[in-house]
Amino acid sequence: MRAEKVPTDLFIGGRWRPASDGARIDVLDPSSGEKLTDVASASPEDGLAAVDAAEAALAGWAATPPRERAELLRSAFDKMKQRAEEFAELIVLENGKALADARGEVAYAAEFFRWYAEEAVRTLGSVQTAPSGGNKILVLRQPVGVCVLVTPWNFPAAMATRKIGPALAAGCTVVLKPASDTPLTALAMAALFEEVGLPAGVLNVLPSRRSGAVVSAMLDDPRVRKLSFTGSTEVGRTLLAAASQTVVNCSMELGGNAPFLVFADADLDEAVAGAMVAKMRNGGEACTAANRFYVEEPVAADFTRRLADAMNSLRTGPGLDPGVQLGPLVNAESRDKVAQLVADTVQAGASVVAGGETPEGPGFYYPPTVLADVPPNAPVLREEIFGPVAPVVAFSTEDEAIQFANDTEYGLVSYVYTSDLARGLRVSERLDSGMVGLNRGVVSDPAAPFGGTKQSGIGREGGHEGLLDYTESKYIALSW
Repeated sequence: MRAEKVPTDLFIGGRWRPASDGARIDVLDPSSGEKLTDVASASPEDGLAAVDAAEAALAGWAATPPRERAELLRSAFDKMKQRAEEFAELIVLENGKALADARGEVAYAAEFFRWYAEEAVRTLGSVQTAPSGGNKILVLRQPVGVCVLVTPWNFPAAMATRKIGPALAAGCTVVLKPASDTPLTALAMAALFEEVGLPAGVLNVLPSRRSGAVVSAMLDDPRVRKLSFTGSTEVGRTLLAAASQTVVNCSMELGGNAPFLVFADADLDEAVAGAMVAKMRNGGEACTAANRFYVEEPVAADFTRRLADAMNSLRTGPGLDPGVQLGPLVNAESRDKVAQLVADTVQAGASVVAGGETPEGPGFYYPPTVLADVPPNAPVLREEIFGPVAPVVAFSTEDEAIQFANDTEYGLVSYVYTSDLARGLRVSERLDSGMVGLNRGVVSDPAAPFGGTKQSGIGREGGHEGLLDYTESKYIALSW
């Protein structure tokens, strides 16, 4: 799907329309820095118009039989699978990731439509006798209402479907505000839902460069009852504060600082292979990316050498070029941040084993980089890197490894490699994170509850829990 084939206006109430003040956003190709196209940039007034449309559609959609909602989601899954290559190429164009990564994202994204097509008919309530025996306790699950969904640029398809799927399955209507760097995928998705016959107003899509003002206007509207946000912890805090004014139900999938623990008894070939997936999936631009590598002292040097060899073997270039495994970062600001983190870490005493220098030429590239001898207080261990950089730190005991791993305000995901199952489970229990990959470099699955502890977020996406996040419990006391 070429950029010129995607609708570029706002999608509100089943119609494509320009921004109320005519504003537009330039969409750039990260591999060259050149303009692909431009799209409408919603104003706060457009945000309220989208809330109007979602509110108007809510009663009818909530009353739609679950099976009918399920069939529409299943149709969206089928259509997305049919156009998988088009969606993947579009993601490469606006996001920059390698085509193989984009194909993986599209497959993952589509699965949320299939999973929630199946879950739409399973919004189960309960009935029980009160302990006193005096009445029955009937609990219903009802849609929470109009939802505002705010998604990031790193997975422009999957982060949208992971929210749209359960919201629509539960009977909610939604306003999707995609990242301004990557609006085309969301607009293509709106066109897909229009094609499969989703009723007008159930899904509204608003790209905007004025994100704060648009989202704030919608959160101030008492008809909005749910905010689901994926992005940085800093922005998440701001949105939580804004949502508190109208006590909006919030789900937050925020930053990560994932530790990757390798014990001396681990299979190092498997550990390196897992590290490459955990670190380099999406070029490191993922909240689940391994951020800090803690390796037991007897194998630290060997692991570092093997990881550097694997990183050096990656082919870097424009994501659509054949054989490319690592594309550019999404924009110049992201590239410059990664370069500065590496420079600060080297200045603090770390050594560069692979990569470490920003290449010349067009595009927002940064090479696969491995850092050794990283001091415990280095900035690269405290901040979310969001790039292809792997800092390695040696540890001596299991307790020390867990102390290192938990020493962060984040708690999204951790990774553990060991051949001792008892140790693996013991360590997994002690790690303060919402998810653990035990001898696995990837944890994401539409059927599993995705989310973190501490400042990595609130709530869960995926699995049955993801559906329940878009419902409210209603308790009815009755006697018969």
